[in-house]
Formats: sequence, structure tokens, C-alpha cells
Amino acid sequence: MYLCPLINHLYFITMNKGIVKFFNESKGFGFIKETATGQEYFVHISGLLVDQIHENDEVTFELKEGKKGLNAVNVRLAN
Repeated sequence: MYLCPLINHLYFITMNKGIVKFFNESKGFGFIKETATGQEYFVHISGLLVDQIHENDEVTFELKEGKKGLNAVNVRLAN
């Protein structure tokens, strides 16, 4: 965990693994279910490090505190 003093936000710097449960390309958002915990996290298209993701893709991601809770960011397809 890292608290950024300049913008006073909490960042969780760990790579998580999960499955894309839903992603709407036209609206630019969806949800990822973390494999280890079963928790679901919101993901916005701006949080992707790849061009696109699809339902049931295996991904890795980091968590960042958003306006309504933790969001998946730095989302990549898992190798």
C-alpha cells in the first residue's frame, strides 16, 4: 500500500489476477472478478493497458481507490 502525499490517494501496488465478468466496449466500462478472493472490481477503459478486453479473458491488474471504491487499473491480458 502506498499513500501518495501529493494527491492524498491510497494506492495498492500489487498485481492481482482475475477474469473479466463483463465489459461494454461502447460504454467503456465493466467488471473484473479477482480469482483469489471472488471480489468484483469496476474497470474503466482508461484503466486498460491493452486495446480491448472481453468477457472471460484472464487478466492481471492493480487496484486504485476511486470515487466509489476500489477500481481495477493497469489491466493486462494474463500470459
